[in-house]
Amino acid sequence: MRRKIIILGSTGSIGKNCLDVVRSNPKMFDVVALSAGSNVRELESQIAEFKPKMVSVASESAWSQLKKTAPKGVELLVGDAGPTELVERLNSEVVVSAIVGAAGLSSALSAVKKGTRLAIANKEPLVMAGDLIMRSAKKHGATIAPIDSEHSALWQCLHKEPAGRVRKLILTSSGGPFFGMTKKQLASVTPAQALKHPRWKMGKKITVDSSTMMNKGLEVIEARWLFDVPMEKIEVVVHPQSIVHSMVEFVDSSVMAQLGLPDMRTPIAYALSFPDRWPAKLASLSLSEVGRLDFFQPDFRRFPCLQLAYDAGRAGGLAPTWLNAANEVAVEAFLEGGLGYVGIARVIGKTLDKIVSLKVGGLEGIMEADAMARETARKFL
Repeated sequence: MRRKIIILGSTGSIGKNCLDVVRSNPKMFDVVALSAGSNVRELESQIAEFKPKMVSVASESAWSQLKKTAPKGVELLVGDAGPTELVERLNSEVVVSAIVGAAGLSSALSAVKKGTRLAIANKEPLVMAGDLIMRSAKKHGATIAPIDSEHSALWQCLHKEPAGRVRKLILTSSGGPFFGMTKKQLASVTPAQALKHPRWKMGKKITVDSSTMMNKGLEVIEARWLFDVPMEKIEVVVHPQSIVHSMVEFVDSSVMAQLGLPDMRTPIAYALSFPDRWPAKLASLSLSEVGRLDFFQPDFRRFPCLQLAYDAGRAGGLAPTWLNAANEVAVEAFLEGGLGYVGIARVIGKTLDKIVSLKVGGLEGIMEADAMARETARKFL
């Protein structure tokens, strides 16, 4: 029986890779819905190929354009609430959450409340509302399948291992394009330079996050919730080759790692096929060709965003929500030329100093904190 799948963020890097996995396994999936921002041309091609029942776009202009070309029978939605409506109205076995930023929180929470498998690629929902999502998933019997290569690696290494056997989780980081640069060199980094990742092809926001190591900091907070491990048991190491995707050290000092070439289709396929593993027409890893695997300690002084993420994760409550919001504002300003590269961490740090309350009051309270943090961060620009 084909699994019904909803893909939120279908025109982004993760969404397109996900559809490539579906394309490689046509007898296994039925794409019932897609959501996207404003990339109408890409979305039109996806609709023609996968024939979803419903499609959601973010803007009125995209909706007007798509309305002229969408086949009859495809229901079109518009606006920020569209992805959540797709999840709530349609029955599906898998929801792929790949919407960048805080915008993906509501739809992710709706998926777990329906008991649907949430294949999660966007970090923000678990960073902002990890406790809320995990409690809801447990209550409704939903499986959360991580798509991030690092969390997928941990998920595979921890499979059926009791929490008491875990000594620590080790998240690997490529180090981004600026690992080894001096503070003086980092001060002159341009958006064009920050968008050239040495290993992965990703969207603009996550690529900048990778360069500042905020991406790894968000992953630390995400791992804390996904695997119910305290922050002090989560470590980051820089691994430029991006072959070892993450590791788990157990109480007997054994270390288990998951390795593979840097290709997002591998963790996506595992998230969609779990608990099975399907054959993939992807390149095999040759360690003799790789030649060497290097590991380094991260530099918290030159990349302070990682330290800010650890601090927010340890503070708990709404601190990660403020961290995420401030980072989104700062990265957007950097990409638009309104903020220098090293200013990203400064804006985030100043914003975190202004946190009013750490108490979480459900989804509404989280969204209010998100809005307050954004307003605070913009004042520091």
